[in-house]
Amino acid sequence: MIQTLYHVTEYKEEFIYSAVCKAMDALAVGHDMHPDLKVVIKPNLVMAKSPEFPATTHPLVIKAVVRWLKEQGVSHITLAESSGGLYNAEYMKNIYQVCGMKQLEPDVTLNMDFSAQTVNCQEGFANHSFHLITPILNADYIINICKLKTHAMTGYSGGIKNLFGTIPGLEKPQMHYRWPDIRDFSRMLLELAQTVDPQLTIIDAIDAMEGNGPTGGTSHPLHLLLAARDFYTQDYFAANLMKLDPMEIEMIKQAVEAGLAKPDEIELTGDPIPDDLTPFQVPDTKKLDFSGGLPVILHKPFVFIATKLFKSYPQLNKELCVGCGKCAESCPAHIIKIENKKAKFKKKGCISCFCCQEMCPMKAISVKKAL
Repeated sequence: MIQTLYHVTEYKEEFIYSAVCKAMDALAVGHDMHPDLKVVIKPNLVMAKSPEFPATTHPLVIKAVVRWLKEQGVSHITLAESSGGLYNAEYMKNIYQVCGMKQLEPDVTLNMDFSAQTVNCQEGFANHSFHLITPILNADYIINICKLKTHAMTGYSGGIKNLFGTIPGLEKPQMHYRWPDIRDFSRMLLELAQTVDPQLTIIDAIDAMEGNGPTGGTSHPLHLLLAARDFYTQDYFAANLMKLDPMEIEMIKQAVEAGLAKPDEIELTGDPIPDDLTPFQVPDTKKLDFSGGLPVILHKPFVFIATKLFKSYPQLNKELCVGCGKCAESCPAHIIKIENKKAKFKKKGCISCFCCQEMCPMKAISVKKAL
């Protein structure tokens, strides 16, 4: 597995474009290109955030990739994403504008087809089918361009997790509700990744996010751009760059166990790994929730009780809450209501997915331990 890594000191088009060209050459991506190819770029646009905030894929990374594609004669290029909220024209137009995607027109078409289709999964999958946004299914070639971040539920967000944005709008909270256990949710992400199966994955780690990601964390620049065809192994590699243990990230652990990620076969190309990398701060959910570390030999009743005691729940700061309703909109269990212009939570029924924390634009939701 060829893993490319290039130093990019800042978000400047020429710096990024140079790294993209080197990566495409190292991975022989040019051999895949032809003028009639329908390419879909899948970025991370989880919510309406300025590119200066490290929550979304930076538009200059996408611009550099589009520039390279056009130089290969590719003209049919679409940017398609389903963000954390609604999946309709009004909502996505705002996402495109705030996240800096509008500036990419007319070189790339910003998707305005908000239909979705059902696609069957491989035999043996727990998910028999997925409902995916139409541009992904109509693509000849998918380029997955994600943002490197920590994540409140999964611990890590990279290539695998970015493909969750191929499920339309508020159907994503339904997937959280169907698979509330992190092991089951991670298995779903891997089955989804195998179904979408992008041909190339680029990780924007020029500026990354640590702490309460994927939207409430803080900047942790790595000044790196990564690219690989094998995004399962790439996620293992990228987690190591963050000084996280990949085998403690459930979806990466499962990818290794399934033979999807092959860390022993990494062949690094490009620049050397920087010597001065520092550990990423983990989300509050991971700092507090150590139930997953209980010894396997403990009896099931004790594990059940301990899990309840150590479970994390969202906690609202009423002074910061503006009553926008994003938390209620994204709650899979529908336990959040807006009363007197403030969010009101019920602990009963909470599955601790932290979608509410992820989608809160005011950072008014934190993590609290049950005990």
